[in-house]
Amino acid sequence: MTRPLIVLGSGYTGLVLHRTGTLQGRTVHATSRTPLTSLADIPSEQRLRFDLEQPSTWGNIPAGADLIWCFPATPLEQVQAFARTLDTSARRMVVLGSTSAYEASDHSTEYPPSWIDESSPIDMTKPRVLGEEYLREQHGAIVLRVAGIYGPGRNPLDWIRHGRVSPSRKYVNLIHAEDLAAICLLALEKGKPGESYNVSDGTPRTWNEIYATAQQRWGVAATEGKKDGSPGKRISTAKLRSELGYRFRHSDLYEALDLIESLSPPENGV
Repeated sequence: MTRPLIVLGSGYTGLVLHRTGTLQGRTVHATSRTPLTSLADIPSEQRLRFDLEQPSTWGNIPAGADLIWCFPATPLEQVQAFARTLDTSARRMVVLGSTSAYEASDHSTEYPPSWIDESSPIDMTKPRVLGEEYLREQHGAIVLRVAGIYGPGRNPLDWIRHGRVSPSRKYVNLIHAEDLAAICLLALEKGKPGESYNVSDGTPRTWNEIYATAQQRWGVAATEGKKDGSPGKRISTAKLRSELGYRFRHSDLYEALDLIESLSPPENGV
């Protein structure tokens, strides 16, 4: 029998996770500091109040349920205290990290930048990385180091339209929210406790390439944004593919953007 699933933090990714897990037949509970307002579209019996900074809410997390941790694992002291209340031997836990955990190569002269895999150095001065590594090493969490997330309502073409990004030779790694949600659920099932996996669509692209395609394919008029001269990162997903065997639904960024553009109007404002 599949254990219930608790999504800790119900922002953009958390809500996609709730929907995806429910479609797969799991009993999924979503958490929020303010569930009555933030989770109004979710059935009341699937809403839980949880706030890492309020220990009085920690008891709302059912024993034995699997966890997907969707917000930055900080501050460390609270992460440690909360994790000690969990029966981690009786549940599986996936923690969403970020590829920003890897040490920056902004000052490197190598171009294109070297591929980054799970053995690459991580930046232990970052608070969220400390929390993620504590959960991985001490509680067997599976850490997913996630690239930039996009999807309906989070459209890279709107980032260009509003000047959030600029054309540059910087490499960017992206993952569609639907693929991320499916990978999270697969990691719960097949991931090895205490391991980390890079999560992106496996095809790093430069902002120059994305800009040129956006203008040619959709006629997107770019607003001048902040210049970024760094080389960026090229994230390897070989471990994800070989160990979890995930097959991407949205491996082609531009086909995915076509679908997003057809389904939703551009975002309003910046």
